[in-house]
Amino acid sequence: MNLVNLTYPFAETPGYGEAVEVAPGVYWSRLPLPFKPNHINVWLLEGDEGLAVVDTGMRGAEAEQLLAGLVDVLGDGAGLSRVMVTHMHPDHVGQAGQLVARWGAQFWMTRLEYLTCRALSPQSLSQDMPLAIARFFSQAGWSPGGIEKYQAHYGSRIVSLPDSYRRLEDGQIHRIGGYEWRVIVGRGHSPEHACFYCKDRKLLISGDQVLPRISSNVSVSAMEPTANPMADWINSLQMLKANVPEDVLVLPAHGECFRGLHTRIDTLLEEQERSFDALHELLAVPKKVVDVFPALFNRTLSEDITHVYSLATGEAVACLNYLLALGRISQSVDEEGISWYQAK
Repeated sequence: MNLVNLTYPFAETPGYGEAVEVAPGVYWSRLPLPFKPNHINVWLLEGDEGLAVVDTGMRGAEAEQLLAGLVDVLGDGAGLSRVMVTHMHPDHVGQAGQLVARWGAQFWMTRLEYLTCRALSPQSLSQDMPLAIARFFSQAGWSPGGIEKYQAHYGSRIVSLPDSYRRLEDGQIHRIGGYEWRVIVGRGHSPEHACFYCKDRKLLISGDQVLPRISSNVSVSAMEPTANPMADWINSLQMLKANVPEDVLVLPAHGECFRGLHTRIDTLLEEQERSFDALHELLAVPKKVVDVFPALFNRTLSEDITHVYSLATGEAVACLNYLLALGRISQSVDEEGISWYQAK
């Protein structure tokens, strides 16, 4: 991974619940996560009516206490005026319900992210994993025991989502603290991911769309098993490169703030192409989804760690669906319902 040409302007990262001012009135903090990466960055922006926060961290007593403390200190008693989230994943929107209820803040999210999250939330509250998810993993080659372990943990990270929202849209302008922030929508990592670009200050809050040290997870889910999110993600990276300059300070959801947006995008695209080539080579003989992990990931994965294994499965299917759409591979289903893929 080529990180040499990226510049990291801050020598130290903030501790959990601490704040670093990355530009006047723009603060960077971190909240803990119970998995890797072990943190999420949240961004607090000073405004005339109070603070705006971008992303919330995962629901939990520690994260809730840390974020409330930040608002109390930085907001100078004014509290939160806006809760803005980049996308629907629990580490980004998990505390939104509590924050909106506590401060009466406006809640902003793109429509597809909000509605998808609402559609999934009732399932998360159920003790029973939907049959479609079990079928999806079975078709990918999971063992019955692995599916059973996943079901045991299903719904453990419940999102508290506000009952109503205000819609973020591509190109929309939000004026916060005397500066304009433009919404730029990307896709692939999630259905309608919002980034926030301040041209005058050369700042880009990139969420998970562009990360400095890891690649965003781009997954197919059981909800839409034939989707092609990898094509969406590649197109979105190319769109960001065309619309945001190289010298912005990128404020990502995980990792450090950095400069070198175009360099990072080029590296991500090059790495993905190498993964496609390695995958195509591996498929000289038929393989199940779980058999192609060595071509895509540089570590051994186990069904015992169900969260990681499920993400790897979704990403492998995304890569396979991308190659299927290009006509580079074929797919067949055996009598047990398992999918097999082979290079053409």
